[in-house]
Amino acid sequence: MARALVVVAALTFTLAGVAAASGVKSPEEVRPRVDHHLRAVETLAQHFESMLSADCPRFASAGEWDRYLDGEVERVVLLMAHVEQAWIEAKTTGDDDVRRVAKAPRKRVEQARTLVGKLSGCADANGSTLNQLALWRRIERRVPQRQAEIALPQ
Repeated sequence: MARALVVVAALTFTLAGVAAASGVKSPEEVRPRVDHHLRAVETLAQHFESMLSADCPRFASAGEWDRYLDGEVERVVLLMAHVEQAWIEAKTTGDDDVRRVAKAPRKRVEQARTLVGKLSGCADANGSTLNQLALWRRIERRVPQRQAEIALPQ
């Protein structure tokens, strides 16, 4: 019986060492990192919800509109960066629950797309135009850089 416990302990220790060597982290280590990004996504999503339910803001000048638009675009970039970074963190563990939780906010990207559509209409109301396709390209180019900025230190 004691010998069996020693074998089980040795196997457990060996498997833990293999997991650590292969870069696999425990769910307890990864979950707080994922949660950090998910909280940021939720905060940004709440902002988008309020924007989507409100009337288009009006601005006195094109410069004011441009500053407002740049701020909203940066929020979209930040949301997408946090969504992606949560998934990157989740992939460092084999725990399906952590991965499932990290994938859930991907639906918020669709909300951001809806916001960009609304901003296009708001641009018209403010005497400007907005090319949604070009704006999405700009957002997608900016996400990896923003991801690097928000990544938690190891």
